[in-house]
Amino acid sequence: MTDFVSLPFYDLFHENEHGVEIRRKLPSLLSGVRRSILEIGAGTGLITTSLADSTPAEIFALEPSAGMRGMLLSRLNARPELLERVTVLSCDALSLNLDEPVEAMVMIRVMYALEPDYRRRLWPVLAAHLEPGGLLIFTWRDGGPPAPSPLRELESRQVGRHTYTVLSEIIESSGEGCKARYLYRVTEGDKVLSEEEIVGNAYRPGREVIQEELVTAGFAQADAPEGLLAWRLG
Repeated sequence: MTDFVSLPFYDLFHENEHGVEIRRKLPSLLSGVRRSILEIGAGTGLITTSLADSTPAEIFALEPSAGMRGMLLSRLNARPELLERVTVLSCDALSLNLDEPVEAMVMIRVMYALEPDYRRRLWPVLAAHLEPGGLLIFTWRDGGPPAPSPLRELESRQVGRHTYTVLSEIIESSGEGCKARYLYRVTEGDKVLSEEEIVGNAYRPGREVIQEELVTAGFAQADAPEGLLAWRLG
């Protein structure tokens, strides 16, 4: 699985996107969920806490990255009332082993990280851990992978005297994947204090590919707002 994340930058650049857009759309999709939710790729817990705030369900937050889990647990520790409702899982999604099926599954900003073969093997595993009629929700962008492009600034944030900047370029693109390079830079004025480079592959399969894979795994598409796809297990 691809991971383009620099931990010190994660909340700084994902809080607004998760807080404003995804948190606004998820509650209506999950309005009937009362018992349990599996969140795949929980990251630092931005969506985890939102799920807990908008539903009464028990939450299983799966996050393989030790660094992310540490930040997730710190976020939960700041919300003592959630400590009995959220279970943090460290396993890879293909090794999932829950005591009973969940009512819903949520994957936010995870699809890009799933290599095609991994993704095809994942759907049956998720189907086996979702109750009949249960809901699978994930973020979605149409259009296939982006075309090659030069390095450009994506976003910049000021923290005290330091500026945190994320830059990205698409090195090559073919099929449903692309090779991307990210730079995470910290500066003070004109002085570069630190810079981290991450290069890897990202994936954006076509809608027809996802439809075929999920139908084969026993899912049927349901209504969802723009930017999300929802599927129910038959």
